[in-house]
Amino acid sequence: MAVDRAELQRMAQLVEFNRERMQTIEQQIRQLETIRMEQIQAIEALRAIPEDGAEGAMIPLGSGLQIIADIPADAGAVIDIGSRIQAEKTREEAADILSNRGEELVAVIDKMRQEFDELEKATVETAQKFNESVDGLEPEELTSSEPEIETPEPSKTPRRKRKRGTELTLDD
Repeated sequence: MAVDRAELQRMAQLVEFNRERMQTIEQQIRQLETIRMEQIQAIEALRAIPEDGAEGAMIPLGSGLQIIADIPADAGAVIDIGSRIQAEKTREEAADILSNRGEELVAVIDKMRQEFDELEKATVETAQKFNESVDGLEPEELTSSEPEIETPEPSKTPRRKRKRGTELTLDD
């Protein structure tokens, strides 16, 4: 099976492009998993509040800072309901909203993992085909089929060196 140099180059570029895409997908999956863990922690915190409220609850504000507050029995939670619009819901409603979002997020993560697996399979197949094609070529074919690259010749006019502290001229 004869594969020309252009086809080999195309396969190599495809493998590299696919690897970069796989890295991007991996990074996105990690970010989504981090969001999912935050959701799980928020759901657990909401559901840990007793129905009759809590006195002296420590509420984390971030950076190791917590505030002590009393949570009345009927206190709700303010949650983003979409498009940066926030609404007060009961604690149970807020937990359910987060739970539903979590299920949607898991579906997205699963879809991305499937895309990653398919891309990985295609990349391995292309890399194997590339390696087989390169192995099948004779050493002379690899060197003789290389296109000659023309390098521009340096200009014939000598460049003047500027002395330190002088101003720029039009030749510069």
